[in-house]
Amino acid sequence: MRYSDFKIFRFEFVSLYCLIYKIAQDMNVGNTVFSQLMSLIPDYELRKCIDKYRGDYHARRFTCRDQFLVMSYAQLTSSASLRSIEAQLTAFNSKLYHAGLKIMPKSTLADMNEKKDWRIYQDYAMVLVERAKVLYKEEYYRLGIDNMVYAFDSSTINFCLQLCSWAKFHHAKGAFKMHPLIDVKNNIPNFIMLTPGNVHDTQAMDDLPIEAGAYYLMDKGYVDFDRLFRLFQQQKAYFVTRAKDNMKYTVFEAREVDKQTGVISDESISLTGLFTAKKYPDLLCLVVYEDFAQNVVYRFLTNDFTLEAITIAELYRERWTIETFFKWIKQHLHIKTFYGTSQNAIFTQIWIAICDYLLLIIALKMYHIEQNLYIFSNVIGQVLFERTPLNELFAKPIINKNPEDDRQLSLW
Repeated sequence: MRYSDFKIFRFEFVSLYCLIYKIAQDMNVGNTVFSQLMSLIPDYELRKCIDKYRGDYHARRFTCRDQFLVMSYAQLTSSASLRSIEAQLTAFNSKLYHAGLKIMPKSTLADMNEKKDWRIYQDYAMVLVERAKVLYKEEYYRLGIDNMVYAFDSSTINFCLQLCSWAKFHHAKGAFKMHPLIDVKNNIPNFIMLTPGNVHDTQAMDDLPIEAGAYYLMDKGYVDFDRLFRLFQQQKAYFVTRAKDNMKYTVFEAREVDKQTGVISDESISLTGLFTAKKYPDLLCLVVYEDFAQNVVYRFLTNDFTLEAITIAELYRERWTIETFFKWIKQHLHIKTFYGTSQNAIFTQIWIAICDYLLLIIALKMYHIEQNLYIFSNVIGQVLFERTPLNELFAKPIINKNPEDDRQLSLW
């Protein structure tokens, strides 16, 4: 292809993109904020997930899509109960048609949450994950690492064992754990697993999708040398975690460091414990780092010898991205208020909440909204029935600063 032909092709492609974006904007004129957000749902993919588990089998008045929309409305508005959801929808009856919603009796919604397979929304969340990954693949990453970087952790969600006997934790407490694998660069959950509360964190590592060359950031609760060797070292993936205080080792090589950066030592070590030496026979990199701001010393453990010691320390700091995800899921989607007590009802609510999280980050990118996710989600919940285009929600009003055109009486 000649250069002139390439320029023409590029011009036509950009023009086509602008045309599609303009058409999408025009289509949103007059639509409610809720309908614009839900228009990002790929209906064909949702239908495939529903058909896979026969979700609409014998459905008459309300379908799984109706359930998804009503539950999404409840999550975005932080509705406290099924009764509250029904009351709000009844109050906004005149606006429901344009938002794609229906008044769903609380008994019907409770019954659907109990009986419709929660895996419908789990599979659909994975569809949205793939869509979000495509949109965010060119995002800038401050550490300049081309490899994928993931943070893996768990969060325990507690509730009454008497109401949820299926979720035994210990004594009289009930709980389950959420184990998400977060793409640190884009804050996208790449993998999520839900387990009973008594499942140890290290057991969840067995189901992780391991990518060769990717970095996995984990706290020291995941230090299981047998799994670290089998799942990461042998599959040519990298892990960054914190060493336990009782770890036994011998120093194989010590490298020079710049202590002004906070790095105290950078060493290649070999495990000498009776069992750990057999479970992990290869060398490891141990970085000792002092955080001057908090006056705390950390010991980082990794199987990557190519990155600088300070980069390893900075990389582990990125693990807090997953705490941001937990905070958003628990607080902004009102996940602690459950609309049912069975495993199916609770898992349905959680997976729809995750779908809503993904829809919001997709909307931020597609509509070029330069706003914090927390602020965006809070505002969305208050203006769901407004007919404002999403990309204009945060547009600043033009203030006339010319005193000659100001009709108000000036007192100065």
